[in-house]
Amino acid sequence: MIAEIALAMLWLAAALAVLQLGLGSYALTARGAEFLRAIRPIAVVQGVLVAIAFALLIVLFLRTDLSVKLVAANSHSLKPIIYKVAGAWGNHEGSMLLWVTVMGMAGGFVALLERRLNERTMVATLAGQAFVSLGFYAFMLFSSNPFERLNPAPVEGNGLNPLLQDPGLAFHPPTLYIGYVGLSIAFSFAVGALITRDVGPAFARAMRPWVMGAWIFLTLGITAGSWWAYYELGWGGWWFWDPVENASLMPWLAATALLHSVSVLATRNALKAWTVMLAVVAFSMSMVGTFLVRSGILTSVHAFAVDPERGSFILALLAIYIGGALALFGLRASTVTEGARFHLFSREGALVMNNVLLVGVLGIVLMGTLYPLVTEAFDTKVSVGPPYFNPVSAIFVFPMLIIMAAGPLMRWRSDNGRKLTSLMAVPALVAAATLALVVVFGGDIGMLPLLGLVFAAGLAVASVLPLWKRNLRRTPAHIYGMVIAHLGIAVALAGMASESAFNTEKLVASEFGQSHKVGPWTIEMQGVRPIAGANWTALEARLVARYGDSNVQTVLNPQSRMFASPPTATNEAALLTRWNGQLYVVLGEEGEDGRWQLRLWWKPFVPLIWYGGLMIGLGGILALVGRTSRDLRRKDQPEYEPIAAPAPGTPAAGGKEALA
Repeated sequence: MIAEIALAMLWLAAALAVLQLGLGSYALTARGAEFLRAIRPIAVVQGVLVAIAFALLIVLFLRTDLSVKLVAANSHSLKPIIYKVAGAWGNHEGSMLLWVTVMGMAGGFVALLERRLNERTMVATLAGQAFVSLGFYAFMLFSSNPFERLNPAPVEGNGLNPLLQDPGLAFHPPTLYIGYVGLSIAFSFAVGALITRDVGPAFARAMRPWVMGAWIFLTLGITAGSWWAYYELGWGGWWFWDPVENASLMPWLAATALLHSVSVLATRNALKAWTVMLAVVAFSMSMVGTFLVRSGILTSVHAFAVDPERGSFILALLAIYIGGALALFGLRASTVTEGARFHLFSREGALVMNNVLLVGVLGIVLMGTLYPLVTEAFDTKVSVGPPYFNPVSAIFVFPMLIIMAAGPLMRWRSDNGRKLTSLMAVPALVAAATLALVVVFGGDIGMLPLLGLVFAAGLAVASVLPLWKRNLRRTPAHIYGMVIAHLGIAVALAGMASESAFNTEKLVASEFGQSHKVGPWTIEMQGVRPIAGANWTALEARLVARYGDSNVQTVLNPQSRMFASPPTATNEAALLTRWNGQLYVVLGEEGEDGRWQLRLWWKPFVPLIWYGGLMIGLGGILALVGRTSRDLRRKDQPEYEPIAAPAPGTPAAGGKEALA
């Protein structure tokens, strides 16, 4: 009965999306103005209905209702509760329901909370959101029904992929989906503004919190996914340039560019065309990622679907949404005015250059991701990995880091460079000192890791310079957010470069009582014992680790697990974190001679990668709170006040205002 109710809720939500699109389109005509106020309640109710449907799916998983095909295929009565809940979205159909749930709720929140846009633009935005939602409703109801029944019901379920039975699954997919769907909101805002010819600061201020929220969730989702792959897959890598990993990186790159562009439009009335196009590109990348993960053209632990028909459906949606948006932009391009002018050597100019470089990196990742798929269609298999992505991306990334360091220190509209030169001397000196230290003491570590460490040191210092000579108590929250986010990029870059430069790996066959050295660590294997968990059994090793000449011993317990449903063997790595790095140990198989395989890594400063990711997310949260509160305080003020050019010799265009 629960499944039938949930499916009915889903059909009703889809029907309301049809009504929202149709009535919203009619309300924009001269004869339909009386219906403008009806669109917001429809969007809210649609969000409530689809949320109920998703909540009922979770109930079905908690009850292990094996009469539902999705539950039988992805759950088990003995599975821990957290994985029963997470199992609701750890599959294709459930994850699509999560997608439309977040999309419906986001549209409802926009309808409830957004009051800065004129009503016509808001209705056009909600109609655009309904148009996007309809495609996913159709995809789910006709191709991926999450409430399909089985008759008769099986005695027991198949269980969830053991690699996905991890606490990270409880928050990694939802955070990514909120990010993806947030970009759909930005896309709908752009479409709505194009329809009503209302691309301006008010439109940008309305869209900015949604873009920033999507960017925050994408950042945290990618960070969590990187951490999950690092410790759960047992191969010691934090990023492999896997096509599915790239599927989440590409929207993040586009969203980062969009975030900066929409901020300039909101505060300086510039970059109008840039903002609209980046909103379309960002959502396009989320759709490309969805296609890669669900089309069946990729085989990955991250991927859901193996049905080409579903992939064709998503490809059709991609063509309709993006093709339609580009056509609309072409028709309305003449109405998107240039906006306020600025000099290339200015804060706006730096943001534009950074956006160009971000789009360049996006193009490199997109090409490297799709090229093997294109060649495979012609019966030629090509592998594209780090040897391509790392050096080619670096051509764009390192100049981008320089601009990132200098941009926040520049004045709006125009800058003569004198103050910037004096401020940038300190980061330059720190970078030069880092270069000298690494060359003298670091050994032969390779050019890219060396440049990574040098640029990370310089960017770390430059990131905090916007606080120089400020009253820290009165500094706006969004300034602190920018500082922390940029500092987080420097921290993450330092971790990436250190892991690549100084990583030490050793594969050994060990007897009980035998010791092995890896980096500064001495590892002694003392035994292996069988243990049992909630729904798995394992062989657990006991290892004792000592750092350097210390007599302090730390016990490590890597495991080789076996899950019964579905029958799968996994490795659970043992991690030991110190201030200067992480010891990573994986237990292998027992050899015929009684020795056990051990894989040992010493990864200096690798945790900085995830600390940096969390800092970037925290910076985004502070910026979101600061910007939103400031916009709410200014909602009764004029949307945009042109700033007169400063008189020669006066600092009117700089000072603290330049950093606001």
